[in-house]
Amino acid sequence: MAKQKRKAPERIEKKIKKRKKEQAATAEVRLHRQKASPEGAAVSRVQDVGPEMSPEERRVLERKLKKERKKEEKKRLREVGIATVQAPLAKPSGAELALDYLRGWARKDSSWRFQKTRQTWLLLHMYDRDKVPDEHFSTLLAYLEGLKGQARELTVQKAEAQMQELDELSEDAALLEKAERLRQVLQLLS
Repeated sequence: MAKQKRKAPERIEKKIKKRKKEQAATAEVRLHRQKASPEGAAVSRVQDVGPEMSPEERRVLERKLKKERKKEEKKRLREVGIATVQAPLAKPSGAELALDYLRGWARKDSSWRFQKTRQTWLLLHMYDRDKVPDEHFSTLLAYLEGLKGQARELTVQKAEAQMQELDELSEDAALLEKAERLRQVLQLLS
């Protein structure tokens, strides 16, 4: 009895496999016939296979045909001499993203929302004139007024530590600019 139960599904599986092979063969024949018009051929090939295909089989066939069309298109472009290499899109740097974040906050955009990574970048680089220009520093000071909790405490601690380091070092023009920014931040947050 157990053997009969196993044989029935095996027979069904064999029939299904045979039907799939036949469908694949007919699909290949249609493919070779319609290579002259690759765009319109794909839709007609999938529709020609008709009702004997299940939806899953139809999707698989569509994917295969799409892949073949892409290969043919690349081959044609290669023959013509057009490179298919896509230029990578330039992503904005962390500085640009952080300054855009700050500008959005200043304009009180409805699309503005808090972003921890942007705030962290601003807090790390706020003393560097190259990364946060003077025109944005006043906006950054206004942003820092709303700083609360651990971020505010850490910013004050780091600013005080950096001030002590600068007091020990020599008087350099770049260090004086940094010291001035440090004083402004300390005055605001203390």
